[in-house]
Amino acid sequence: MCLILVAFNCSPQYRLVIAANRDEYYARPTAGASFWPDCPNILAGRDLEQRGTWLGLTKNGRWGAVTNYRDPRQVNPEARSRGELVSRYLQSGEDAAEYLQRVQPQAEAYNGFNLFLGDRDSLYYYGNRAPGVKELHPGIYGLSNHLLDTPWTKVEKGKRLLRTMLQEDKTLDFAAVFAGLADQEQALDSELPDTGVGLERERLLSSLFIAGAEYGTRSSCIITVDRNNRAVFAERSYGQGDTQITGERLFEFDIIK
Repeated sequence: MCLILVAFNCSPQYRLVIAANRDEYYARPTAGASFWPDCPNILAGRDLEQRGTWLGLTKNGRWGAVTNYRDPRQVNPEARSRGELVSRYLQSGEDAAEYLQRVQPQAEAYNGFNLFLGDRDSLYYYGNRAPGVKELHPGIYGLSNHLLDTPWTKVEKGKRLLRTMLQEDKTLDFAAVFAGLADQEQALDSELPDTGVGLERERLLSSLFIAGAEYGTRSSCIITVDRNNRAVFAERSYGQGDTQITGERLFEFDIIK
């Protein structure tokens, strides 16, 4: 998952809104969002190589999402899968703060990561390239492949999109949010970070939607939980290297109190 936008308790209608793009190599086997047969409380896509997930929601309103921290100079090919950080939280009975206290001593067993973990009433951020666990207050947050709210062009554009969509007291326009997540406009060279992947790669990775030859946006997801604890989870999957929709999934359910 390479772009996560979160509106937490800052809308009259919604407790939580998440809009996210998952970027990955096209060759990596993936299952679209569903309730997992082996863990029917969890609604999420699944990485079929390591069995973890990049973004998921449970029937009782716990959720988690992970992004990679991009630094090719510090990659351990023997590191544990970062997707298990989300799936283990969703399977556990711990609250986010407790879980992250357990994760911290093991954090260096993973390549660079960023985690959002929360439920209906709380939201936490932790990354193993950032200092300590951070409890987040109501607001709009953005996360890509650096630290929380690093002002990369795609992060700032995404946060503006979400803020605009939530300005009016009405039901979120999912089609408009998906259209925003499909934006392929690249940042100006003067706005690009230097994460060690070279100029051409930085350009490719700078748009909200990535359309590379071997790597790109595999899916987009929107999650909402309203003030009546009604959850909606919508996902679109895409073809290789473009925004052609190859699959759509929609789930609606009441959060179990």
